[in-house]
Amino acid sequence: MAMKNYDVVVCGAGIAGIAAAHALSEAGVKRIALVEPGPVLGLTSDKSTECYRNWWPGPGDTMVAYMNRSIELMTAHAQRSGNRFLMNQRGYVFATARPEVVEQFERQALEAESLGAGRLRHVRSSADYIPARPEGLGSALDGADLLLDKAVIREHFGYLNADTVAVLHARRCGSLSAQQLGMYLLEEARARGVELVVAEFVGAETAGGRVSAVQLRAGEREFTVGTSALVLASGPYLKATAGKLGVSLPVVVEKHIKISMADPLGAVPRSAPLIIWSDPIDLPWTAEEREALAHDDDTRRLLAQFPAGVHGRPVGAGDQVLMYWTYDCPQDDHPTFPLTWDPHLPEITLRGMSVLVPGLAAYFDPMPKPYVDGGYYTKTPENRPLIGPLPVPGAYVCSAFSGFGIMASCAGGELLARHVTGGPLPGYAAALSPKRYEDAAYRKLLETWDASGQL
Repeated sequence: MAMKNYDVVVCGAGIAGIAAAHALSEAGVKRIALVEPGPVLGLTSDKSTECYRNWWPGPGDTMVAYMNRSIELMTAHAQRSGNRFLMNQRGYVFATARPEVVEQFERQALEAESLGAGRLRHVRSSADYIPARPEGLGSALDGADLLLDKAVIREHFGYLNADTVAVLHARRCGSLSAQQLGMYLLEEARARGVELVVAEFVGAETAGGRVSAVQLRAGEREFTVGTSALVLASGPYLKATAGKLGVSLPVVVEKHIKISMADPLGAVPRSAPLIIWSDPIDLPWTAEEREALAHDDDTRRLLAQFPAGVHGRPVGAGDQVLMYWTYDCPQDDHPTFPLTWDPHLPEITLRGMSVLVPGLAAYFDPMPKPYVDGGYYTKTPENRPLIGPLPVPGAYVCSAFSGFGIMASCAGGELLARHVTGGPLPGYAAALSPKRYEDAAYRKLLETWDASGQL
């Protein structure tokens, strides 16, 4: 049987690989294979908070410009599809009970403004503030609103901690259905001829030092397909797949677990944005509970102060609330499945969220049965993606999207397609290319890099 040939083979059918195949097909590439041994979108893409934002720190405007472009592309897809993937623009809300954090909020917002995220607005009364639309798009607001008046905060965010002294509402942000976005892009790509191949990537062959074929395995059968372009979009398996090409990439994997729980009392309004508590937390326990926890070596740690950053939002059409807290994220070179997690994590996260939203304390005893799931973030040292050519001619990468793959995938796929087809590259292309690590000045910058942009 003659070997089948493709113009491009994309390995990995998570959101990054699907978006890459979609963008390649949109750019006119005709024969594309999308290779995935398991369910599409099934490894990491369906484990996210399913949110997006243009709210990113420097250095430089790379991430803001990149995310602005990705949001433009997602918005266009939403408009063309009748908003099939339920994209909204409710924003991200950061809240604090510490007066000293107000200056930090203002500094972050002014930095974001200088990088292109939109201007900072100081809200002094309700007349200065435009609430987010609960559903759909259409708002032209970007930048951020800084609310310092407690009466205004109570009026618009009355479910938050009563001690909240400031709210920073980043506006070009929101949520969507990751599964539906991925399936929409996949269906469009397959309608243009992209072929989904259920197989595992084994390795690549070269001719004259350039990729000439890809070796695949389906069950016990190994086979080879011809191609001059291979794209690695392999998520947490990126280090292993790149290694099969003899390429070493500076990535690690980091386990992240999400928790969803029923909220029949409506402690978190169904129209709420993603809400984030910006203060460290002492978990709320009764005196009796504290005494009991203190006497057990396994639970004494629950009395320690936990870091800032617990966050959550309503999800779906029912009464579920999604909760995340990245207080313990060990890193490794390779993923391990099935995932395991701290058995105390659901209660820790619920109690942390109850500091942000006191109404959630009603679920302490007994705690409703949570749904716990998770995946791996694949991260570079500075937490920026890898998109562009690899040292092996004809090989490319579109991966290392950490916890922002859903929001970054559309612009990532577009950038990857331009690299493959020789199209014009945007200004942020060099800052996301694997070649950036060959720059001595960039490696020096990494030594003092102190902002990852991760929530």
